[in-house]
Amino acid sequence: MVKVGLSMTKLGVLLPTRGLLMTDVLPTNIDEIVDMAEAVEDSGIDSVWVGDSLTAKPRLEPFTALSAIAAGTKNIRLGTAVLLSSLRHPVQLAHVATTLDLISEGRLVLGMGVGGAFNDAQRKEWHNVGVDPRKRAGRFEESLKIFKPLTRGETITFSGEHFDVRDISIKPVSPQNNGIPVLVAAHGRSKLERQYERVLLGDGIISISDFPDEYEMALKKVSQYCEQRGTQFKSLEKSFYMTVNIGDKKEKLTEEADRFLKLYYGINIWQERWGPWGTPEEVLTRIKTYENVGAETIIVRFASFDQARQLELFLNEVVPYV
Repeated sequence: MVKVGLSMTKLGVLLPTRGLLMTDVLPTNIDEIVDMAEAVEDSGIDSVWVGDSLTAKPRLEPFTALSAIAAGTKNIRLGTAVLLSSLRHPVQLAHVATTLDLISEGRLVLGMGVGGAFNDAQRKEWHNVGVDPRKRAGRFEESLKIFKPLTRGETITFSGEHFDVRDISIKPVSPQNNGIPVLVAAHGRSKLERQYERVLLGDGIISISDFPDEYEMALKKVSQYCEQRGTQFKSLEKSFYMTVNIGDKKEKLTEEADRFLKLYYGINIWQERWGPWGTPEEVLTRIKTYENVGAETIIVRFASFDQARQLELFLNEVVPYV
């Protein structure tokens, strides 16, 4: 077993529920996903995560996949990075999520975001479920106001632009004391003020593709809203999701990562904001830069077609030194 160092930083691994479906050869099972999750648990680190998309970036449905992983693990947290919660009705979403949280005995944490509408595929994804992508931010905020208290077992009445529910409660409820933890996506690079304020609707922040100074700025913005509202900033979980490709041949790693990301998104968006594509030492250094500006949980995705090898390198050459 790999022994984790003395750092207080928690580490997580994004499982390739998208990568599994990016080639012409369709899988006949999800053994690779479950095996990776079990290896992460055996390593002693904190968590595994899965992404979410319906039609724009086809992948395994997140709650079903996490249920299978929950059955094969005992201790690791199970997360989404990030869930496009507005693709679903919040009452239905709460019911599915609390059921998974019960199956996993209280190990679920949900990163949630407004989601993108940057290209035709993403815009069509929203229209496919009858959602106007121009209104997804407002829908997201209303959804959180319904979802979170439902998972705590509260009875909810809410009337808004997007949702109208009266005297609604669900069973089961989350076995966690404050319901299912929600990490709200917010990014320093976007500089949209509203996103920092909405973090307070959840239990923490999750960011992707920020440079360290941008991530630090996002945390400061959220801290300011906490101060205004009388909320304890230190009680919020601070997470960052980064993408790496580990090895010693930078040119080859860069080419593979570019090819992987273009298949993943259709375009290599964010370019130099990904990475590093390099040695375990370079990956460790990048992790430390985010830790130094306030990240408490670092989620790592591998931009590689050999996920098992990347996980092996990460667990043996990076994790022991964090």
